[in-house]
Amino acid sequence: MAEHDTAHGYLLDNQQSEAGIRFGALSELFDPVTFRHVDQLGIAAGMRCWEVGAGAPSVPLGLAERVGATGAVIATDIDVSWTRDIDGGVIEVLRHDVVADPPPPGGFDLVHARLVLVHVTDRAEALRRMIQALRPGGRLLLEDADPGLQPLLCPDESGPEQRLANRLRSGFRALMAARGADLAYGRTLPRLLREAGLEDVQADAYFPITSPACAVLEAATVRQIRHRLVAEGLATDREIDRHLANVATGRLDLATAPMISAWGRRP
Repeated sequence: MAEHDTAHGYLLDNQQSEAGIRFGALSELFDPVTFRHVDQLGIAAGMRCWEVGAGAPSVPLGLAERVGATGAVIATDIDVSWTRDIDGGVIEVLRHDVVADPPPPGGFDLVHARLVLVHVTDRAEALRRMIQALRPGGRLLLEDADPGLQPLLCPDESGPEQRLANRLRSGFRALMAARGADLAYGRTLPRLLREAGLEDVQADAYFPITSPACAVLEAATVRQIRHRLVAEGLATDREIDRHLANVATGRLDLATAPMISAWGRRP
């Protein structure tokens, strides 16, 4: 999901060139988890799916494979820069704000959002609208990060390179929090789904360590936010250059924040 208010909006602007690199790394890291849950929920031919805050094309394309020619996938985001080329056939791409705009019409068998709500200021309203869009028996699958559960980029803080990496990650979290991100949101998902009246609520969590995609994601993220880290006094250009060089060696065991997946069924 994108937002272009530079003071208060989404920190990782989809308009920047690094966004495509980040999307590719996130897909490599988390698509297997997402589609394991999608398949367990029984998403199949003829069903209708709403992908909220789609960002990149990989999840809408995977959903389209599952629902087939008789199904439908609505992929929405504030910024559709990276998904507009997949519009057509089973997939419809719409510019849409999940908090401000009514849900797409028609009712859905699956509503899914990954790494979206943690960035949304009015998360409760977004959740209400997504549940409203479900058909009776439809499934909601929410997947969001929880940096508070595991805040370190290098869980094995064994030397100066790892300590620098973790200090820069702390700066990243500070920038996120200043823009309204809830860094402990992921852990609340099971409770929120139950309180919203969904049934059969379950959840799990996943975070990779020492994946090449973690290094790609970290380098792209730091390049995307480096001017803000420097402007806020959270790091110097020299420290950022040293960190990027450390990442490029491939010798840092880099992790992500845990991604918590929670799902439930509308009665």
